[in-house]
Amino acid sequence: MADSSFVVNGPTVRPAALAGIRVLDISGPIGNYCGKLFADMGADVILIEPPTGTQLRFEPPFLDDTVGLERSLSYAYHNTSKRGITLDLGVGAGQDIFRRLVTTADIVLETEKPEVMQHRELDYEALARLNPRIVLTSITPFGQTGPYAEFEAEDLIGLALGGLLYMGGYLDSAPTRVHGNQAYLGASMFGAVATMLAALEAECSGVGQHIDVSMQECVSIALENAAQTYDLEGTVRKRPNPEQRYAGYGVFECKDGYIYLGARGIGRSKAWDRSLSWYADEGMVGVERLYGPEWSQITYLKSEEARHVFGELFMPWAKARTKAYLYHEGQRRKIPLAPVNCPADLLANPQLKFREHFVSVKHVLRDQPLLMPGAPYKLSETPWHIQRPAPKLGEHNIEVYREIGVGLAELSALISDGVV
Repeated sequence: MADSSFVVNGPTVRPAALAGIRVLDISGPIGNYCGKLFADMGADVILIEPPTGTQLRFEPPFLDDTVGLERSLSYAYHNTSKRGITLDLGVGAGQDIFRRLVTTADIVLETEKPEVMQHRELDYEALARLNPRIVLTSITPFGQTGPYAEFEAEDLIGLALGGLLYMGGYLDSAPTRVHGNQAYLGASMFGAVATMLAALEAECSGVGQHIDVSMQECVSIALENAAQTYDLEGTVRKRPNPEQRYAGYGVFECKDGYIYLGARGIGRSKAWDRSLSWYADEGMVGVERLYGPEWSQITYLKSEEARHVFGELFMPWAKARTKAYLYHEGQRRKIPLAPVNCPADLLANPQLKFREHFVSVKHVLRDQPLLMPGAPYKLSETPWHIQRPAPKLGEHNIEVYREIGVGLAELSALISDGVV
C-alpha cells in the first residue's frame, strides 16, 4: 500500500482512509458487505461477478417491487463504491485472467465452499506464489475445517446453529429471527476487521495470510454470557416471558406505535416517583392506586396483580399520547422511556438528521436518488463517503481489464467465449 496523498494547488489533500488498497471481491451475499466496508472507506474494490450476475442481484426487495438485474435494493446497498466486472472463474481462461488481477491486489474476498478455490488453483498458496503480500479472506457458514465445513447454510441457519435464534422472540412462541441478514452482516464485519489487521501486517512484513471466517462462530459471540451461564451454573438462558417482567417496565402501545418504559426499578426509584407526578399532572384516572409501600417491593411488582393494575391505568393513558410526546416529556422529567422506532421514524429522527446519517445515492433506474444508511462513525482526517453507486453488470470491464493489459480485441474474444 503506497502513500496516496496528493497535492492540489499547493496544500496536501488527505485521501480516504483506505485509498491505495485494492480488493478483489468475488464474494456472494455472505461477504458483499465486507467489500462495501472497504470500498466506502476509499479502497479500490473490484466486484467480480459471473457473466450472469452475482446472486445478490436476485435478492429482494426490488425497486418498485419489480424483479430485474439492476433492481435489487440489497445489491444496490451492499455494493456501493465498488467497480464491477464480469468473469467466469469456473473456466481456465477466467482463472488465468483472475491471476493477473491478483498480482495488482492487496486483498481477495471469497465465499466459496472450502476446496473450491483449491480446485481452481486459486487457493491461498497458489495466490501467494503470484503475490506474497496477498491477503485471502474466506467467509463461509462454518469455516474451512470441521465436520460442517461443506454444509450449505443461509443466514437463518447461521442464526440457528450459532444459538442466537433460540434467544429471539418470547417464550409463548417459536424462536423469532431478527430482521435482515444479521448473521451475514456479522460475518462480513468480523471479516473486515480481521482482513484489515492482516493487510496492515502484510504492509509491514511483506507477507500476506489466509483469513478463515466462520459465520456460526461470529453469531455465537452475540450470545454474550449465555454460554458462560450454562457452563458455570448449568442454566440454559431462554427467551423472555411475553408478559412484563414487573409492573412499570416493558413495551406498551401508545397512540401511534409503541414505547419502551423502564420507570419501575427494584426498591425505591426516583424515576417511579417522577412518573407518578407526571401521571397525576396529566390527569391519569386512578393514579392513586399506584401509591403505597407495596409498590417498592420487588415481589409485589412481579405479581400478576401489580402488572394488571399498572397496565389497566397506564395503557389507556398512553394510547391517548404519541410516542414522540411521551419520549420528549419523559426525557424532560428524567424518566427512562424510549419510542420503538419504525423505518419512517428513523428517516425523520432529528439526531440522525443532524449527523447526516442517511445519504443520497444515485441509481441507474431512478431520477431521484435512494436514501441509504451511512457509516456509524466519522473520521476527522480521512472522511468516509460513498464513492459511486453499485455498478451495473460489467460496467467497468473495459476500464479494469485495460489496467492489466487486456486490450479490446482480447476482451471481445473473452466476451464471445462467455468468459467475461
